[in-house]
Amino acid sequence: MTVTAEQRDEGKRLDAFLHERLPEFSRSRLQAWIKEGRVLVGGMPGRASQLIRCPAVVSVEPGQPPPLRAEAEDLPLEILYEDDDVVAVNKAAGVVVHAGAGHSRGTLVNALLHHFGKLSSINGDLRPGIVHRLDRDTSGVLLVARTDKAHRMLARQFHDREVEKHYLALVSGHLREKEGRITSPITRDPVRRTRMTAKLGTGRTALTDYRVLEELAGASYLSVRIGTGRTHQIRVHLSSIGHPVVGDRLYGAPVSTLGRVFLHAERIAFVSPGSGKRVEIISPLARDLADYLKGLGPYSS
Repeated sequence: MTVTAEQRDEGKRLDAFLHERLPEFSRSRLQAWIKEGRVLVGGMPGRASQLIRCPAVVSVEPGQPPPLRAEAEDLPLEILYEDDDVVAVNKAAGVVVHAGAGHSRGTLVNALLHHFGKLSSINGDLRPGIVHRLDRDTSGVLLVARTDKAHRMLARQFHDREVEKHYLALVSGHLREKEGRITSPITRDPVRRTRMTAKLGTGRTALTDYRVLEELAGASYLSVRIGTGRTHQIRVHLSSIGHPVVGDRLYGAPVSTLGRVFLHAERIAFVSPGSGKRVEIISPLARDLADYLKGLGPYSS
């Protein structure tokens, strides 16, 4: 496959550019092809972080799909919304969305395949139906595409930032500003590769809005809306302003009795691929998070 860069692509990372132009392939798969030397820029092997300089012609030789594939399993599944095109489920904390290294059983996708039989095929056998993801420890509402057409339409809405995504988070300490916006770009931490960072001033554009709902003893309960969907975005951004999410040891939170990160995908709004009408789906705060909130004493200044 050959893709020609346009002026609007100037300065984009090679892997991001390819993911925009070839959305039928996951970004991780494209990155693997780049690493294997299957992607040439102007006839020379490219790097995932390489910046596009116009004019540029990028050729891609697809490799074999990964051996992992989703397998239907009879697992619990809480459906919040369902039509012919889209399903919204309430993901429990601790559940992995799709199979990956070390996780081939017990995934949300496996449960979906058992219940619905067939989902969108755009992301292949490994991630059927998956348009966006939630971290393993994050609970709440997740959208799934049942058809390829619905998948493409939802993917466009996510890309154009037309999908509203609201979260509930509990963070350490009390914020000076009760409402705010964080716009620091996010990139992979060059020292600790399991982390992302917003402290280098480089990376992918990220937008996080927050509002304090309640101040509690040693913590603040927030409503968070994200305009982009970067890896660990909320966790990284809140940690970058000195208020890591409770339970998030990876990003500097103190030891907590909660047992997981206090982050819940509360609400998502999108335009239905079938009806064209706006749909809003709400997931009640997970029980373990609600119980933890009740156990915190009130804040006294």
